Amino acid sequence: MSTELPEPAAPPPTGSGDAPSAPSRRTFIATSTAVGGAVAASGVIGGTLLIDAEEAGAVDKPPVGRVSLTVNGARHTVTVDNRTSLLDLLREHLGLTGSKKGCDAGACGACTVLVDGRRVNSCLTLAVRLEGAEVTTIEGLADGDRLHPLQQAFIDQDAFQCGYCTPGQIVSGVGCVQEGHTDSPEEIREWMSGNICRCGCYVKIVRAVEQTARRK
Repeated sequence: MSTELPEPAAPPPTGSGDAPSAPSRRTFIATSTAVGGAVAASGVIGGTLLIDAEEAGAVDKPPVGRVSLTVNGARHTVTVDNRTSLLDLLREHLGLTGSKKGCDAGACGACTVLVDGRRVNSCLTLAVRLEGAEVTTIEGLADGDRLHPLQQAFIDQDAFQCGYCTPGQIVSGVGCVQEGHTDSPEEIREWMSGNICRCGCYVKIVRAVEQTARRK
């Protein structure tokens, strides 16, 4: 008795008109990935698929504003980036470099100026918000060759060492005197506490403010 199994019949030939078999999941994913990569690459290389030239220019161009203000008695009208601080306006646009950029975060007081008679940290103040304001910097305190009384007091009391914080200390001291916060050394220290002196000249700074207040 024969133990050989009969060979299976060959599948019928597929005609040219028959529908092609469906792609496998792996083939579909590979094809989609390749097409997507090509589209993304063409967008990066050509630069027109994702964003056109006009839109790109609008993104690159920062918003600007026009502001008119008086600085140390002189009227200025400037066009600046809306993000420009008063400190950068003074230093970079008007050439008034007396106000110093210390921490650039409103913590050290080296950039202190007077805006409409009030002490402000110019590094935290947006220039475009000061339309019509009057700004006084360290350069505007002296009357020609005659020093402001507090400037002279800083010299008399030797109230500075490296001098980096001195412009902000003096302008803040002027504000402190004008506000009337000079009844005692403790009060002066409290109202001058926003101005840091890394050289540690606080005792002499307080004495300079006291001297100016007495002669007011």
